Amino acid sequence: MGEYSAVIGAGTMGLGIAYVLAAAGDTAILVEPDSGRGANAVATLTGVAESAVKRGKLEEAAAKELIGRISVVAAVEDLPAGTADLVVEAVPERMDLKKDLLPRIESHCAPEILATNTSGLSIDELATVLTRPERFLGLHFFNPVWVMPLLEIVRGEQTDPAVLESARALAVRIGKEPIVVKNMPGFATSRLGVAIGLEGMRMLEEGVASAEDIDKAMELGYKHPMGPLRLTDLVGLDVRLDIARNLSKDLGPRFEPPQILIDKVAAGELGKKSGKGFYDWS
Repeated sequence: MGEYSAVIGAGTMGLGIAYVLAAAGDTAILVEPDSGRGANAVATLTGVAESAVKRGKLEEAAAKELIGRISVVAAVEDLPAGTADLVVEAVPERMDLKKDLLPRIESHCAPEILATNTSGLSIDELATVLTRPERFLGLHFFNPVWVMPLLEIVRGEQTDPAVLESARALAVRIGKEPIVVKNMPGFATSRLGVAIGLEGMRMLEEGVASAEDIDKAMELGYKHPMGPLRLTDLVGLDVRLDIARNLSKDLGPRFEPPQILIDKVAAGELGKKSGKGFYDWS
């Protein structure tokens, strides 16, 4: 086995993944080429740990040890050469970017488990650039990573069953509840979440109820922590539109985006980030 775990990309998801790995006792190395973001990474995670201490979730000494296990380097080639236990790639959801990065990780680190944190890109397509595709799978974490208990493990056609079992064990070790899904468009979580969201939009479009009441129906009737329309506002209507269009290509007309979604995106109503979506966030 190797000596460390690494996370590529110090964005929101990368920071969270590094945090939970360090909390489980791993030496966690973040790779972030942006010097400003890299410099802020440890400070951000220190704030998360300090917040956990204030809430009584973590002892002060344990928080200091946790942060002490996290370091930042600027490039994959700056990681210790040889065998890593785990490398999780958490760069933006672009196939070309990930395809360029994954072979570099594989050749430099030869990780026992090489994973991509993706909510929808094909694991099998990404595996085509690897020489050891049997060591590769998807680890779909949820934001905020240090709070959300689910870890969706996506097995590719070539994923070794032993590597899959190692990923399950990893999930439990870092305090997550794993589910294992086949590499299919939308996996399980994105597919279900988008389906509910699109139906909520159709209901709003047809005048079934207001956005507030549609959301309240799911929150109070089905114990969802947030209704599908408010969640869409937080995710971004443009993001949901792109996912729906991709799913409709692969899975058919039930994922065709409703006209209300198309019109709102065209009008620049993208949700919370633009100040208006299905709700007014101004």
